[in-house]
Amino acid sequence: MSDPGVETAAALRLVACHHCGTTWQDALDGEACDRCGTRLHARKPDSINRTWAYLIAAAILYLPANLLPVMITKSLLGTQQDTILSGVIYFWVSGAYGLAALIFVASFLVPLFKLTALVLLNITAQRRSNWRQLERAKLYRILEVIGRWSMLDVFVVALLAGLVRIQGFAEITAGVGIAAFGAVVVLTMLASLSFDPRLTWDTGPDAPADEMKMDNEPI
Repeated sequence: MSDPGVETAAALRLVACHHCGTTWQDALDGEACDRCGTRLHARKPDSINRTWAYLIAAAILYLPANLLPVMITKSLLGTQQDTILSGVIYFWVSGAYGLAALIFVASFLVPLFKLTALVLLNITAQRRSNWRQLERAKLYRILEVIGRWSMLDVFVVALLAGLVRIQGFAEITAGVGIAAFGAVVVLTMLASLSFDPRLTWDTGPDAPADEMKMDNEPI
């Protein structure tokens, strides 16, 4: 722990209900909250294993999300298939540097950053490492802030597919890559939700025990 003199909730045997916010003392993990009936857990159940499962699935889909076409344009001039990176190159060559940079960051770098950061957080939490705990906690908060921008490509393709549909002249449809990209975004979101950031601080003897005695008096 960062400061052995600090009394933590785990050391005081306090468990907060994730639904109604009531704090219970000496609560048994998995026992129902007497106020709202929600199961009480000092930490998210099986957090590390669930996070690994989502991260592995997201990493597998990350390659097809970037290699397969996300948008297919059919016109009188023929059919063009665009991946995320080919779209970035097209906007860059066309002089739309800001849009190219935005798509590159939001659709390529952000998912890669989230995958890398969550792998780091999960590995250090699994090893109960006390390495840069404060920075790791801040990193998780950054992931929560930037995660909402990961769906930019999905929104753009969906908008274009709905607007550009002139039969015989031009038609835009979503490619297989957009499904893989959307799956990567959803899986990284689920991984972020499954990871319990409080595990970052569970490095000392006052870490939550697997079982604790129950008493029905709220704090």
